Amino acid sequence: MTDHQDNDQPFIAHLVELRDRLLRSIGIVLLLFFGLAYWANPIYTYLAGPLLKHMPAGSQMIAIEVASPFLTPFKLTLMVALFASVPWILYQAWAFVAPGLYRHERKLILPLLVSSTLLFYGGMAFAYYVVFPLIFGFMTAAAPQGVVVMTDITQYLDFILTIFFAFGVAFEVPIFTILLVWSGVVSREDLAEKRPYVIVGAFVIGMVLTPPDVVSQTLLSIPIWLLFEVGLIFSRFFVREAETPPADTPTLENSAPDEKDPYDPGASLP
Repeated sequence: MTDHQDNDQPFIAHLVELRDRLLRSIGIVLLLFFGLAYWANPIYTYLAGPLLKHMPAGSQMIAIEVASPFLTPFKLTLMVALFASVPWILYQAWAFVAPGLYRHERKLILPLLVSSTLLFYGGMAFAYYVVFPLIFGFMTAAAPQGVVVMTDITQYLDFILTIFFAFGVAFEVPIFTILLVWSGVVSREDLAEKRPYVIVGAFVIGMVLTPPDVVSQTLLSIPIWLLFEVGLIFSRFFVREAETPPADTPTLENSAPDEKDPYDPGASLP
């Protein structure tokens, strides 16, 4: 009974630590949210800038729901707080799993966590400064004659959050590629041979994750392909070397020739 209780103690301790780190992550998100809530409307205006710049003269954004003028900016502020908390959340995840990793694994995973955070932010910045102006310029110019472009603020928020998430995840392709090679699931040579399938898959992902227009699909698919090539290049530094047995470990080659298996039918009887 005592041994069973001793075995349960580490598991309960891990659960307590996991709970504490989740509470810390939620706490920093709420802290940032309350700190940014005062600037909720300016934050929304800033993120609506790429659309407002391309809207025809005299048109403006609208709110078709009663509470959306109040709730939508706060919803965006909460998402901004969540995205801004990503480094802290990843650190909590790293601190939770680090004790169970080997030293060489810690040296590899920590840089991957930092680079994945930077790539995620890089994908969001690419979406805001490159993709949004092209998409909104194309969509507003393609509106039929007599149609006034007046986008609902809630639908616009859902649209940009989808694009942000899609490009943020898409920019993680180098990390995914490196992890596949490092874990031994696939080799660099196999990935290089499957390049045509990766290109086709990139365009399929762009078609699924982005709105149904060629511009946004292409702007997502091409970076996925190029980032795959970047991950393929850097994955050579994360290839695991084949483990060799110690010199004193007996093998078929270095075992003594006079050792005989007592269960071998050809062994001489005493």
